Amino acid sequence: MIDRLEFILALAREQHFGRAAQACGVSQQTLSAGVKQLEERLGVLLVQRGSRFQGFTPEGERVLDWARRIVGDARAMRQEVAALRRGLSGTLRMAAVPTATPMVAALTTPFRARHPAVRFSVQSSTSHEITRQIANLELDAGLTYIEDEPLGRVTALPLYREHYRLLTAADGIYGARASVTWAEVGRIPLCLLTPAMQNRRIIDRHLRAAGAEPAPLLESNSMIVLVTHVRTAKWASIMPAALAETFRLTERVRAVPITDPDVSHMIGLVVPERDPMTPLVAAFLAEARAIAPGLAAEVAAL
Repeated sequence: MIDRLEFILALAREQHFGRAAQACGVSQQTLSAGVKQLEERLGVLLVQRGSRFQGFTPEGERVLDWARRIVGDARAMRQEVAALRRGLSGTLRMAAVPTATPMVAALTTPFRARHPAVRFSVQSSTSHEITRQIANLELDAGLTYIEDEPLGRVTALPLYREHYRLLTAADGIYGARASVTWAEVGRIPLCLLTPAMQNRRIIDRHLRAAGAEPAPLLESNSMIVLVTHVRTAKWASIMPAALAETFRLTERVRAVPITDPDVSHMIGLVVPERDPMTPLVAAFLAEARAIAPGLAAEVAAL
């Protein structure tokens, strides 16, 4: 039964029979037969079939929800038994929104010092992808915005507030200013993240509230691309204060606080809402909870 529920999860994740079978390490025929056996066992049609995967039936959606719970519990049980035998180990799968990636090390480094047998897999992703992958048991934790958009069924721990800076040439427009307003920032050409990123949607919202219509000259889903352009002192961008500090900008580029209004958004750690949690996730959440006050104070001081 657990194996067949894993097939359902793989189908939800891959949206394709062949890729789902490959992800499960079985043939497509074996996966299809397993799903069919599950349908016969439950007495309902779970998958809308055609020449390709067309989604789940309403009954299939409910089974998918149960599959996430049951498979998650089974994995938690196996991990807990393994931890009792040899201590905390395994791989913690984590993702972070691009603006929060520099803060990942603040969590993983002290955690690894306590649990040296644990490995990490870290990726940069959108907030939507993080919540989707946590729901589908593809991630153990995520670093993302926790106030503005739906998070789904997760446990969220606030970590720090994201404040914003205009990155601009020291000898360019606003380069000599102690601060700028959102209305002023809206009048200059910018390079920004793509609209798929929540940080971009936040920035667009504040620019529009100040009477400006966002029209960046360059868009990218990579913070590295934006930073390398800004470092030429020929481009300007809007970035979180902590990110600007991490990239150690040259003397030719300044990070000017954006005020009027002085807005901020909460970044937090999200993990699957589960009781009991897996030992790995529970230990990571506990470590993050201990670190959070110091991290928040450090970022607020920037």
